[in-house]
Amino acid sequence: MQNPPEETSGRQTESRYPLYFRALICFAASGTLLNSINWSAVFSQNTLLQLAMAALLLGYIPVAYQIARRSDPDNSDVVRRWLAFTDALLIGMAMAMSNFNLLPSLLFLTMIQFNALTQGGGRSWFEHNTAMLLGVAIGYLIHRPALVVNADLNISAASLIGVFTYFCCYAFYTHNQIARLKADSQQLQQEQRAANLASYKLSRYLPKRLWRAVTTGKEKEIVTERKLLTVFFSDIKDFSQLTEEMEAETLTRLLNNYLTEMSRIVAHYGGTIDKFIGDAVMVVFGDDQSKGPKSDALRCVAMALAMRKRVREMMQEWYDQGISHPLQIRIGINTGYCTVGVFGTADYHTYTVMGTHVNLAARLESAAEPGEILISHETWSMIKQTVMCRDKGHVSVKGFSTPVKVYSVTDLRKNLGGQLSYLEEHAPGFAMHLDLDKIRNYDKEKVMQALQTAQARLKSKVII
Repeated sequence: MQNPPEETSGRQTESRYPLYFRALICFAASGTLLNSINWSAVFSQNTLLQLAMAALLLGYIPVAYQIARRSDPDNSDVVRRWLAFTDALLIGMAMAMSNFNLLPSLLFLTMIQFNALTQGGGRSWFEHNTAMLLGVAIGYLIHRPALVVNADLNISAASLIGVFTYFCCYAFYTHNQIARLKADSQQLQQEQRAANLASYKLSRYLPKRLWRAVTTGKEKEIVTERKLLTVFFSDIKDFSQLTEEMEAETLTRLLNNYLTEMSRIVAHYGGTIDKFIGDAVMVVFGDDQSKGPKSDALRCVAMALAMRKRVREMMQEWYDQGISHPLQIRIGINTGYCTVGVFGTADYHTYTVMGTHVNLAARLESAAEPGEILISHETWSMIKQTVMCRDKGHVSVKGFSTPVKVYSVTDLRKNLGGQLSYLEEHAPGFAMHLDLDKIRNYDKEKVMQALQTAQARLKSKVII
């Protein structure tokens, strides 16, 4: 709440600097005119014109201040340019009416060039010099100065003091500007870091496509459209029963651990998490950076296999933590045209996928057995060359008048037969999962010794 007043105060101070510089230039020019007056002929025409010009310069200072202060903010740039043009015009007239005294004329000429280049570049330089030449011409016509080189230091004293003060003030002004720019730059960097952190946090709550659109200001390009998508649903079998048996803190830790692992796998296979519904996960393939329907379906099924495999590994980890109830997931996958886009009211929007094929994926997940991956015929037709599936015939699902043909996913064909790389067995008092793809050469001997030790102890043990 403190920033706006500080920023307003800074802008007001900055807008007053041209007024301060104008006052210094006008004081220097009027002082030069007064020093160049021949006071022995004070009532001569030339002397009266010089006095009038000095008075005009001094009276111009408050007039210019009032004009700048009362100007419309929308026209402030135009007013500033016209005031700068008038400054140069009056200085040119003062140069001519002070008889082109050498040192003051050079100093005023330098001030005009410096002021023009620092305020507006080439355009400002042209305007200021045009005004100065016009002022010199007017002053020459009015005063008819004597074109004699005069280097009288008494005449030059006022201009020297004025110009010296002008450059000192401008150096102070520049120093303040640089300090303010450094402070603004540091604040901007802090705000940018905060914005990047907020953007990163936002990316965890929004689909990738929507997040990119929002962060790049292109959210209006997100329109509702029909797309060929592969939709994935999974949930934990008997999770409701588990909530009654476990403490809330333990359940929360377990669920967060599970969802974290599932999210990591989703990111690895390039899926888009649509939403979490308690323990259920909904993932979409084909909406963001699709590589074609077949690739989307294959990546989705491969992701489901990786999830099932990871959950089986986590079962042992959970067992070691005191969770004896075996957790198994059910997965349903379907491919078809869905409506994807932003839905909601004027006050609340959500980006999601809707349609019959989304409902079918959810129904297949409910119909799956624990640890099973059920896919529709549409998905099977796209991945059958790569994935081994078992035909389960037709099943009746809620919301569909006719039975739906489904398949149960076994594994990737490359992992079957002689190339089988994953082994898993469970029995009371026994659990084993062997992933040959993760075992390194330096651990191979240790694993073999552990298996041999287990085999020897099992053989020697008399089990009644």
